[in-house]
Amino acid sequence: MMRNSLTTVLFLIATLSMARAEEPNIILCMTDDQGWGDTGYNGHPVLKTPNLDQMSREGITFTRFYSAAAMCSPTRASCYTGRNPYRMGVTFAMEGMLEEREIPITTVLKQKGYTTGHFGKWHLGTLSKKEGDQARWGAFAKNPVRYYCPPWERDVDVSFVTESKVPTWDPLLHPGNIKGKDKEEDKGKLFGNDYFTGPEQTVTENTSGDDSRVIMDRALPFIKQAVAKETPFLAVIWFHTPHSPVVGGEKYRQMYAEHLENEQHYYACITAMDEQVGRLRAELENLGVAENTMLWFCSDNGPARQNSPRHVGTAKHLSGYKLSINEGGIRVPGLMVWPGIVKQPKMIDAPCVTSDYFPTILDALGVPLPTDRNYDGISLLPLICGERTSRNKAIGFLNRKGSEVVWMEEQYKLISKGKQIFLYDILNDESEKNNLADQLPEVTRRMQQELAVWKDEVMEELKIVTEANPNR
Repeated sequence: MMRNSLTTVLFLIATLSMARAEEPNIILCMTDDQGWGDTGYNGHPVLKTPNLDQMSREGITFTRFYSAAAMCSPTRASCYTGRNPYRMGVTFAMEGMLEEREIPITTVLKQKGYTTGHFGKWHLGTLSKKEGDQARWGAFAKNPVRYYCPPWERDVDVSFVTESKVPTWDPLLHPGNIKGKDKEEDKGKLFGNDYFTGPEQTVTENTSGDDSRVIMDRALPFIKQAVAKETPFLAVIWFHTPHSPVVGGEKYRQMYAEHLENEQHYYACITAMDEQVGRLRAELENLGVAENTMLWFCSDNGPARQNSPRHVGTAKHLSGYKLSINEGGIRVPGLMVWPGIVKQPKMIDAPCVTSDYFPTILDALGVPLPTDRNYDGISLLPLICGERTSRNKAIGFLNRKGSEVVWMEEQYKLISKGKQIFLYDILNDESEKNNLADQLPEVTRRMQQELAVWKDEVMEELKIVTEANPNR
């Protein structure tokens, strides 16, 4: 038995070396506010996600996959850099951007001969320098010039992006009064967030219907062109679904006709997104590149609270929602298929995080991490290839301007909220019901010390960014 396991590992390592030589294509798919329980494969009793379920049956299912933050923009920054978002000043939605001193994954891959594309939500800086140009709030609205950071200035070759949220159906049009505070007469007017393809270049053609389909209609031609040119590609596909405004198309709502209207809309937009994941995978097969393509899928944070308009998302037994540093706010669906490498379905139970994308991709290409900065992610290839079963580096999370902090290990999760300290045996208490801080003082003390060192380091980097940009 041991000999067979060793043979398997050696085979995977050898195969991986071949994949490095072939330069795997990379696709990063992400949804917006999809809860850990909002998939069929995680046991949702109603929601239909057949294509995500198929990915789970065929590839890697991460049972403890985490967004680097409990909300959108920070998590997205971690995907591009492999670093905790606080290091670069991305601490909240529409706050911070991919600073010029950062090394985004697009830059590294372009140096390796890749073509790069970003499709869907951007949320890592403004796309226009004009005040009032987009439906902004926060730092983006106050200083759009300071936060001007479009993907085409971060080594993205092809863009089809919005600054932030749009309706999940007819994305450029206002859906009317679904929040209880909007005006119904606004229905059908422009929503206020445009799709940009370049400097001052916006698109209105083919933007009706399901937003996930609108996005995929742009991503697939990019992939086809790259394949035709025999060029390896990175495609970042960030769906807006199921972020508010939640609007489901009639075809998909009919699949849930027996449910309440809010449920119909929520389930419909996720099922429509799932359909596009299936469409993407079918096209990769048709193009003959599925075997050598790493296709990742996750959400940017947990579900919005159920008192939000049309939000009925669930983290199941996990506590907390979006904006919460508890499991429900940061543990999200996580999948990866790479048919040429991952021949059999596999579950990875070790904690993994969106900051791991960057070092994993570089490892797959045989490119060492730059040594002039701190990285929070690790390469997941040893876990994927079976060389390891546990994580060898803790994960730190910051929330609410650093007033809430987490130090996550394989077994224990420490939460610090001011003077309140919580310690959970997360392997046996996923719902975070039993605070063991007093019962395990040595573990608590050790983790507090490690967390303090890490937090000081991160906050020092944040201070540097802030002082360099006093008008942020």
